[in-house]
Amino acid sequence: MNRPPVLPERLLKVRETLREAVEGGFVPSLAVAVVRAGEILWEEGFGVADRSRNLPASAHTMYSVASISKPITATGLMVLVDRGMLGLDDVANEYLGDTKLTLPGGKVEPVTLRQIANHTSGLPLHYQFFYENEGRPVPDREESIRRYGVLVTPPGACYQYANFGYGVLDHMIARISGQSYAQFMKEEVFEPLGMSRSSIHARESDGLGDVAVRYGPDGDPIAYYGFDHDGASAVYASAHDLARFALFHLKTPRKDQRVLFGESLLDAMQVSTATINAQLGYGVGWRMEENRHGYRLVGHTGGMPGVRTKLTLVPEEQIAVVALTNVSCEFPFRVVEEVLSALLPDYERGRSETLSSDTEKASESSPCLETSLTGVWEGFLNTPGGDRKVSLWIHPEGEIQAQVESQEKSGVNEVEWENGFLRGWFRGDIRTEDTARIPYHLHLRLRREGERLSGNLSAISRIRSDET
Repeated sequence: MNRPPVLPERLLKVRETLREAVEGGFVPSLAVAVVRAGEILWEEGFGVADRSRNLPASAHTMYSVASISKPITATGLMVLVDRGMLGLDDVANEYLGDTKLTLPGGKVEPVTLRQIANHTSGLPLHYQFFYENEGRPVPDREESIRRYGVLVTPPGACYQYANFGYGVLDHMIARISGQSYAQFMKEEVFEPLGMSRSSIHARESDGLGDVAVRYGPDGDPIAYYGFDHDGASAVYASAHDLARFALFHLKTPRKDQRVLFGESLLDAMQVSTATINAQLGYGVGWRMEENRHGYRLVGHTGGMPGVRTKLTLVPEEQIAVVALTNVSCEFPFRVVEEVLSALLPDYERGRSETLSSDTEKASESSPCLETSLTGVWEGFLNTPGGDRKVSLWIHPEGEIQAQVESQEKSGVNEVEWENGFLRGWFRGDIRTEDTARIPYHLHLRLRREGERLSGNLSAISRIRSDET
């Protein structure tokens, strides 16, 4: 039996809670790492990372980290900024060759790299997984840009989380560096920071050893999958390596780490340049919460089929917490909250005081629709397979029906009218090559522009697996 690590008493209590939860079957495995004052205070794995091999999880087991890939990719981008090879406020299309980001109708729009990095480029929601047991290859990135590099709002107009933007950035990194995205990240980010258990993708055939298998809700392994947005989603890393990554971003690197770029660029990454809501903002790869229980938090989460992850920095306290698991659940969020509460008494106090308030906010109803939206709206959805007619019936009492071409009308569910956007989902078929792969719903996101409603429809699988 392994000897428990030497930890402060409050953290030992957290450790025991986590151990009991994993042994009780709550998750297949969990890896955690905690940084404080320039040192890795605690790192440990619990449970089994690969049941077929009875592989125990450890702090050095490689996990799919999902959207924690974004601040890692952004770090690679900043290496190129530091070398003067590009600028955050440069026009992105200058680096994309003949295949450029466009507006509907093929018009070119001057989107900046910063707008792509902070999700205000105008690109819509997008995530697309390609499972190896499907036998369908990931398309060439330029083909994906032709299909999905179409802006649905003007650059800088609003925040819209867009995985594909980071697919554009990984493509740009490769074009500018003259290396593949994977090789560049290995040589210019992972190796200098001593992240020896990190890579872009980690298939069993790669011979990387201790890699956590992604499991579905039924407990079965999920077939390996790739993306057309590697920069948003494809990183595998251990908890130990993410702790090393955090040490660099907290400006407390270890002696065996090479500083990638100066503190001014680190600060630029952690400055909110996009507003998500009243509490949250987004910078270059990082999501910021300006005041959570009295502390400013910088971090990112990740979620995909068989993945849930969280990395949180508390810069003013030189603290970071990593929590990784190989199943889709909210457990890593709880882990981070428990660790921060154990390390920061004021955080714990604020957390207790706001629990009831958060519950009340969660139960608030969505704002009513504008009465001026009542009526019939007709238009066209531009797809890689051609235009599709879409009709909306918005009734005075707030009920909405939608129809794609001559298909049966469908009620729009979970209707929201917030920050000027109409959202909801309905059943329909837009008949494209990509959407033929799996059953899906159509999620609309539209805003009023004079006498028009404009925006996008996203085809999202019925078993929802958002990238966050």
